[in-house]
Amino acid sequence: MGNGTICRMAAGLLLFFCMASPVTAFAGNGEQKKIQMEVVQEEDGWMDEALEEVGEVTEPITKEDKPYLSLGANLSHGQKDTVLKLLGVNPGELEDYDVIYTTIDEEYQYLGNYLPAEKMGQKSLSSVLVVKREQGHGISITTKNISYCTIGMYKNALITAGISDADIIVAAPFPISGTGALVGVLKAYSGMTGEAFSEESMDTALNELVLTGDLAETLEDTQQAEELIAYLKQQILEQDLDSPEEIREAVKQAGKEFGLSLTAEDVEKVTELMEKIGRLDLDAEDLVSQAKDLYDRLSDIGSSEGFFDRLLDFFRSILDYIKGLFS
Repeated sequence: MGNGTICRMAAGLLLFFCMASPVTAFAGNGEQKKIQMEVVQEEDGWMDEALEEVGEVTEPITKEDKPYLSLGANLSHGQKDTVLKLLGVNPGELEDYDVIYTTIDEEYQYLGNYLPAEKMGQKSLSSVLVVKREQGHGISITTKNISYCTIGMYKNALITAGISDADIIVAAPFPISGTGALVGVLKAYSGMTGEAFSEESMDTALNELVLTGDLAETLEDTQQAEELIAYLKQQILEQDLDSPEEIREAVKQAGKEFGLSLTAEDVEKVTELMEKIGRLDLDAEDLVSQAKDLYDRLSDIGSSEGFFDRLLDFFRSILDYIKGLFS
């Protein structure tokens, strides 16, 4: 059977799987972003549906875990109740939690260099629940009503900032971009652990979040944008690249390995970000340990086996399985 026939059959199988899975949306040509709708019961009987990317936080976060809450300072009373329920917090027990508030001024302070005002809005609504976990746990994230920032985008940026071993839930009262939530996570984690983040690490993390989102829009593929940035961070740290020329060449080479058409502007922006990351006190092993699933996916980048070879092998295995059912 030729590769052309396999590709046509693969396309048919992909179409079948997409039609059979109504909770699957696509965040780009390469990423399958799974979304589910969570129903929240309000006290007055209204039902709110929350947009939720299938998350990673599987262990319940209770008040006994001593988590930290960062709430958007502009939430109305009703919106606060909705957000607390999405975070798994009983509004009547809020006084049992450590609570801080993130203001729109703080979001402008840290994000203003990277996002235009019209994209940031006039209210701080993103809210987060953060709990520290045991060493080796890694970072696990779940989002609810976050329509733009993905789990991978948050995770990459938080590792850059220096966060480790934590469960994090990000929520909003209705679908919003969620860019300001990163400020809330950093504030909550710092309050919880007593570890202060340097201005440089916070700036670099927020730069990374926004740039990854910009690349995702340019490439029309969120997953590839996330993986490109994660892969480059690992390369910069492992190879101890520090000159702009070395980093720029690494960015261009990574683009080729990922099969991406990066513009000259893309290359320069990523190069500048990687220069910042290279100046932080980060360790490549820490990157991998905090986002193991992500770096497991990247382990064969640069190998002799190409993406389409692996794709064809995958669909060959499916076809062989189907043949076995009728033999």
